Amino acid sequence: MYVCSCFGVTEAQVKKHADAGACTPRQIASACKAGTDCGGCVRRIQALLGRGECARRELLDQRQEPAAVAAIGDVRLPEVA
Repeated sequence: MYVCSCFGVTEAQVKKHADAGACTPRQIASACKAGTDCGGCVRRIQALLGRGECARRELLDQRQEPAAVAAIGDVRLPEVA
């Protein structure tokens, strides 16, 4: 089935590029132009890519979140004479 009728890109082609490492619609667009003309297929591409199926995305999820910045207490400015 066609995903992008502007460039004749099929679901199988999108899945092939995803298997090769394309994790985002932008990366799919770089690989085969799908989503770069009218943009009507971008949501379908997003659906095909799914969530968490990309090895690179899994690596990003494994990274630890930065430690929360401690809140600064009441700071008093010196009085002006």
